[in-house]
Amino acid sequence: MASETKIVNLAEEAKLAREGVKTPSYAFTTICKSLVAGGVAGGVSRTAVAPLERLKILLQVQNPHNIKYNGTIQGLKYIWRTEGFRGLFKGNGTNCARIVPNSAVKFFSYEQASKGILQLYQKQTGNEDAQLTPVLRLGAGACAGIIAMSATYPMDMVRGRITVQTEKSPYQYRGMFHALSTVLREEGPRALYKGWLPSVIGVIPYVGLNFAVYESLKDWLVKSNPFGIVQDSELSVTTRLACGAAAGTMGQTVAYPLDVIRRRMQMVGWNHAASVIAGDGRGKVPLEYSGMIDAFRKTVRYEGFGALYKGLVPNSVKVVPSIAIAFVTYEVVKDILGVEIRISD
Repeated sequence: MASETKIVNLAEEAKLAREGVKTPSYAFTTICKSLVAGGVAGGVSRTAVAPLERLKILLQVQNPHNIKYNGTIQGLKYIWRTEGFRGLFKGNGTNCARIVPNSAVKFFSYEQASKGILQLYQKQTGNEDAQLTPVLRLGAGACAGIIAMSATYPMDMVRGRITVQTEKSPYQYRGMFHALSTVLREEGPRALYKGWLPSVIGVIPYVGLNFAVYESLKDWLVKSNPFGIVQDSELSVTTRLACGAAAGTMGQTVAYPLDVIRRRMQMVGWNHAASVIAGDGRGKVPLEYSGMIDAFRKTVRYEGFGALYKGLVPNSVKVVPSIAIAFVTYEVVKDILGVEIRISD
């Protein structure tokens, strides 16, 4: 999910619905500048942590009978040794390419969802001056996230496949458009939405828990003021970013099994599956799932409950640097473009 316009407009781990964001009413040029600033910030931050992101996906889908990646440090060294420097960033181009369209859809979806929910709320309460409550803002943010994710899901699907390609893969996607056309031709349009359901379901605990933890942590800091970090009942930007990182990490951990299942479902039906998935071991776990429940059942049966958290360590490690880099980059680009977006509570 992209971050709200008050903090880092498109930083990966913040949430649009986390604070009191009123329905946007910016001029079109300001919106475009915000999207550009957020797109650049998102691209820079994702590129900086791309090796960890790729390793996470490789750990999520690799054949348990042919282990190649066994931990964060060993996995990164193995990629460097077998694929070189470029191997660390495989799939990052497609990941960055979907930032702007995803954020644009999310931005306008949030605006429309906020308007619709506010109108229903005012009609229900009979109060024309009523404003959105935190829970309603959370709902609007979740709706926007689901719509944006659905609109750009095919790009995420092929990104997953490109990411797990290795030098030994029998067939190579040459890029995002080649991958999209190949999947359409060989597997049909429905294949572009494999793993969509667990992605949608994952939005609920991810956004909900992130919102709750962020608000609770922020309130506790304001009331207790540990280490004297609160001044005039206000938290600094750095402190709020730290709260966002902590909340994002917790939300990701709870929803993480759904992310693992999503990635595994995206690989089903890939006739030219990369060697990391098909493996060359004597025993092979069937890479066929009839649905999300079946994917959960087979993953736990063949690999144990711990398989649902494969790749969690590199995924958690990248949270803080990703948010920090995105925030700094966003602020720099925003100043260059002259975008006025106030950071406050």
